[in-house]
Amino acid sequence: MANEKLHICDHPLVQHKVSLLRDKNTGAKEFRELVSEISMLMCYEATRDLPLKKVQIQTPIAIAESNVISGRKLAFVPILRAGLGMTEGVMALVPAAKIGHIGIFRGKGGSDKTVANEYYCKLPFDINERDVIVTDIMLATGTSAVHAIRKIKEAGAHSIKFMCIIAAPEGIAAIHKEFPDVEIYCGALDDGLNEDLYITPGVGDAGDRLFGTK
Repeated sequence: MANEKLHICDHPLVQHKVSLLRDKNTGAKEFRELVSEISMLMCYEATRDLPLKKVQIQTPIAIAESNVISGRKLAFVPILRAGLGMTEGVMALVPAAKIGHIGIFRGKGGSDKTVANEYYCKLPFDINERDVIVTDIMLATGTSAVHAIRKIKEAGAHSIKFMCIIAAPEGIAAIHKEFPDVEIYCGALDDGLNEDLYITPGVGDAGDRLFGTK
């Protein structure tokens, strides 16, 4: 049975760029550029349901009846650190959006990667009035994503979407077990997690590849 809350962006440009992202020979500069480009293309899909209203615009020729976004404000909340790589792309598409940040590491000292440890959280003061899109390059176990979504809901947000580039079935199941109302947008749904809880085939450690720290 199809999951109506899961959207896999099958646009050829997204799929092509995801393939380049996977290549172990793709360097940090190109990796960052690809993440930004994919994020912008996926944001186009994730905002497809924004409501419109009719307005009249004076063109150089005549009055035109046109559409503008109606009364919906957006916020993007990247999960640090890899989620930061998606910010430039989404902001290029929606420059008026506000940005929050949630810093999470999994496991104390990296030991138990099924436990989320929050070390930073700063959300827009009016988050309860905004549609929120949480971003992270990878959705693996779902531990960080579930924690971030819970934190944002506790702050008063009602409409939350999660956007990642690569997802594992385990992460999708974790989000929808806790938050069945949250829509997930991803560029690729991979096979699953290996014994080290990395997505396979995945892209490796997205944070290290993004910032060149490995």
